Amino acid sequence: MIVLAPAWSPISSLLLLLLLSPGLRGTPDCSFKHSPITSTFSVTIRKLSDYLLQDYPVTVASNLQDEELCRALWRLVLAQRWMEQLKTVAGSQMQGLLEAVNTEIHFVTLCAFQPLPSCLRFVQTNISHLLQDTSEQLVALKPWITRRNFSQCLELQCQPDSSTLPPPNSPGALGATAGPAPQSHLLFLMLLLPAALPLLATFLCLRWRRAWTPCPSGEDQVPPASSPQGVLLAEC
Repeated sequence: MIVLAPAWSPISSLLLLLLLSPGLRGTPDCSFKHSPITSTFSVTIRKLSDYLLQDYPVTVASNLQDEELCRALWRLVLAQRWMEQLKTVAGSQMQGLLEAVNTEIHFVTLCAFQPLPSCLRFVQTNISHLLQDTSEQLVALKPWITRRNFSQCLELQCQPDSSTLPPPNSPGALGATAGPAPQSHLLFLMLLLPAALPLLATFLCLRWRRAWTPCPSGEDQVPPASSPQGVLLAEC
């Protein structure tokens, strides 16, 4: 029996090259030899902004970690997902404008980003703010896009949750070292009290004895206070 092997056509070679291309499988090191950010992205974004309802509701992440240039890349990742989602509900003319903006930021898909973390929190804003933020992130990223390796940015990170921070009165919180001061003062007074009691008792005893000791005869008259003896006899 003769088995015919499938012919290896140029089309098959092309498909294999496409499957192995970094653009489809994601670049592990997330670096760019040539800048994927065009010089006309602001014009493209402005055209879309002119046609969209300015108060169309979208969501943005509110607690992305502020990791130098990673944060700009992360915001573009989220914006690119919104462009893809809006294309599914837009008309034909609007789809063209959305696709043009999506093309400007589609380079983020060349990096193998991890799935979005569950810690991300989203707040509602309008589409005009999202497009303005997208333009600002492209401006911030453009000078560095070919000079940095963004491999440390492949996992979106959240800011620390406030519930994990130490409470204000805990030992790890600011100003917590002032708490034990009153206790140390109280302990010092308690240690000083036994030593002070004998002195206090001696002083009270001497005062009591002096109060009940009769004055010598002939000294009932109190000399003038100006004499040195007057002071002593006045106490007697």
